[in-house]
Amino acid sequence: MWYHKWKPGVHRHVLLALAGLMWTGVGLMLMGRAAIWLSVKPYITAYLIAGISTVLAFAAYYFGFTKTVEKNIRRLCLLPERTCLFAFNSPKGYFMIFLMIGLGIALRRSPLPREILAFIYIIMGGALFLASFHFYYRLWHVAYRRQPCYVPEEE
Repeated sequence: MWYHKWKPGVHRHVLLALAGLMWTGVGLMLMGRAAIWLSVKPYITAYLIAGISTVLAFAAYYFGFTKTVEKNIRRLCLLPERTCLFAFNSPKGYFMIFLMIGLGIALRRSPLPREILAFIYIIMGGALFLASFHFYYRLWHVAYRRQPCYVPEEE
């Protein structure tokens, strides 16, 4: 097809890096926004919210995001060596991104107190940030240690 010459094709290494960077960036952005909201609160309130939500972020990472990120890595590993730059996310993933952006906008415009939003944002941001390291781990093994793109077994 004529449009294939315009398709930005990249190696799987780049897709793994882009996916990790996106998860890291979104996680840091969410936690940063929560930190701004908590910075104007009394210290005890801010530390209590940050502490509890950080523990819950680890739980969300372990019980929720680990399977999701491994599934995404599996999908990336099964792609051809060179594929479209935008394949670092699946079509379903792009739908989820737009859905989450819309939900974030709705939450910020809602009458919910910023403390509750900070709680939610730290949990989601922390889980995304922690899960992003799975992409970097896989990238290290594939690109730098010259190992095959490991495909985790589906359960």
